[in-house]
Amino acid sequence: MNALSNKAKRNAVYEFSIGLRATHWLRFVAIVVLVGTGFYLSYVFQSPISNGEPVNFMHAKYRFAHEVAGFLLIACVIFKAYLFFADKVSAKERVSFEDVLKPKIWVEQIKFYLFLGKHPRIKGVYNPLQYASYVLFYLIIAGIILTGLILYANVYHNGLGGVLFYVLRPIEALFGGLAEVRTWHRILMWAIIIFVCIHIYMAVFNAVKGRDGALDAIFSGYKYEKDESAR
Repeated sequence: MNALSNKAKRNAVYEFSIGLRATHWLRFVAIVVLVGTGFYLSYVFQSPISNGEPVNFMHAKYRFAHEVAGFLLIACVIFKAYLFFADKVSAKERVSFEDVLKPKIWVEQIKFYLFLGKHPRIKGVYNPLQYASYVLFYLIIAGIILTGLILYANVYHNGLGGVLFYVLRPIEALFGGLAEVRTWHRILMWAIIIFVCIHIYMAVFNAVKGRDGALDAIFSGYKYEKDESAR
């Protein structure tokens, strides 16, 4: 009876649209492929079986997979930006910015994470700490895309690479040259790896402590919020 009454006090709320969930998981796949192939391109850890014929081209295959995943990541980021500004369901993400401007909610949220208080009532999808961390994440993503395109343009001099070469050349110079661009590309990769690890931990933490299906929402789209009127 007690379990049934608890269920009755929660309402299913459509939190994430199918477009947002699709870009989330495609972005995840892209990042996994980029990290794996990126490690190979930086520190070759595998060699093909030599048969005397120049047909293996393993490095080229890794680079091709890296570039495909990179452009997939770019597509996901562009579409996610479109959803953020235009999607009706994603309006909850935009509303989250209002909570970022309220110091009281910041304090309550930190107390929640420290097991010193309850989760504050927020207007949008994300609490202030989440919102700030996601803004930082997308800035890092923008940086790794920019440095990645500079590296791409220095390998492929026709088509898109040829156009980007002259557009991005001044930015390459601002970095201090191609070697520095490559260094920053690797640093930003490590920043993304660290973010993903923290993101997974915090997603599980919020789902377990909040008991509102927050982790399920990225799969089903639905989160289960307490019905305040039932009290």
